[in-house]
Amino acid sequence: MQLFQFAKSTASKDADNFQELLASFHLSKQRPLCLCVQDGVPMYVAKADGKFLIKRMPDTGAKHSPECDSYEPPPELSGIGQVMGNAIQEDPDSGMTALKLDFSLSKAAGKRIPQGDGAESDSVTSKGSRLTLRGTLHYLWESAGFNKWSPRMADKRPWYVIRKYLLEAATKSTAKKSALDEILYIPEPFSSEHKHEIEQRRIAKFEPFRAKATGGARKLMMLIGEVKDFGDARFGKKIIIKHAPDYPFYMDTDLFKAMSKRFATELELWGAENDRKLVAIATFGISASGLAQIEEISLTLTTDSWIPFENLYELELIERLISEHRRFYKSLRYNLPTSAPLASVVLTDTPKATALYIQTSSEAQDIEAMNNLISESDLPSWLWGLSDADVPELPGKML
Repeated sequence: MQLFQFAKSTASKDADNFQELLASFHLSKQRPLCLCVQDGVPMYVAKADGKFLIKRMPDTGAKHSPECDSYEPPPELSGIGQVMGNAIQEDPDSGMTALKLDFSLSKAAGKRIPQGDGAESDSVTSKGSRLTLRGTLHYLWESAGFNKWSPRMADKRPWYVIRKYLLEAATKSTAKKSALDEILYIPEPFSSEHKHEIEQRRIAKFEPFRAKATGGARKLMMLIGEVKDFGDARFGKKIIIKHAPDYPFYMDTDLFKAMSKRFATELELWGAENDRKLVAIATFGISASGLAQIEEISLTLTTDSWIPFENLYELELIERLISEHRRFYKSLRYNLPTSAPLASVVLTDTPKATALYIQTSSEAQDIEAMNNLISESDLPSWLWGLSDADVPELPGKML
């Protein structure tokens, strides 16, 4: 149970007077302490929808105990370290996070939007000041807690849970002076019984973004959804989203070819087995007739438990950790190119949080970069190297 210090009072989230304590600290702008470690870690109090929330202070996640709900692995072990504070700016006073995006949310008539995720940058820091589409998806995924796993989460992540917490993360974020949840479309769980009501809510959501018949610049929306299939359209291609099967998203042939080339690995691994999910994040516009046309897209693979992975090695490691009832965080890449090293997983059920690394490249510079990341980290490390045919023995759990 997570305990907090409020001046001379100690309370958990289950305490009857917890909201009163939060309200008093919110008014006085004092910092409660999370008591997961001996000296405590400062927290802050935010207010949303008339309710007070206690939240982790920026850049303090690694200071909490690995067993604490507020723990977060050191940022340098994942892609968030590159973008936090620049592309992602948290405001403890308001509880809101401002995102700087490197993709457009508007389109001038007849102008083609360049594909920001179409090719990888050869510079680790070239996009650190703004989030790519993939970086935006990873931010929302991590904010919603879907890169975190414990045995109690098994079979508790249906689509309505994924949607609920992604939207909750979006309500606390802004992008280009707009509330992120206002421009974000995540399909409701499909129900044939309530098909008409769902359709009407979707139409109402899209109406402010529908293009004018007279032309001119138009605002774009963002889509996050699980891909069901790709197909041919009369002009170009279309994507069928699993929970919106009656509303295809169209794309032109050139964009489809660029997507197929850039995400060839993701598409191949997704097609190989039925228990892998392919999540799309895209910008799209609504035509005057009400059709959705994708402008830019990025794809991310996840397990059937919605944990992102990049290759078969990570998939094997994650599946083994889940089968052995381990607790861990999956590191997300955000803007980093695949050549940049990062910890694959951080275990939180070991005596001290332990970073797990997978070395998949035989290039000398890649091996050196991985070794430097490991040596510079304060966490104990575990490495699955190229010479290991199978997953090495995992670090032991706490008794």
